Amino acid sequence: MIRVIVVEPLAHGWAVRQPQVDNSQVFASGAKAEAAAKSLGARLADAGETTEIRVYLRNGALGGRFVCPAFQHPSLQSSWA
Repeated sequence: MIRVIVVEPLAHGWAVRQPQVDNSQVFASGAKAEAAAKSLGARLADAGETTEIRVYLRNGALGGRFVCPAFQHPSLQSSWA
């Protein structure tokens, strides 16, 4: 399952939220919110969860999408490559 992280504008700031979690983070700038989302995505990927980050603009359009593939330790990878 892919974990989704959303960066979206608020009236006065930007939110980073995960639909599976009720605890949103709020930032003064979109750049800081995006950086926090990418950092969270990287940590989740390191823990084995593929993560998709969706960044929305103030007009509601999707401004960017980033995928952090889950880390798989080399010893766990298939030898059928």
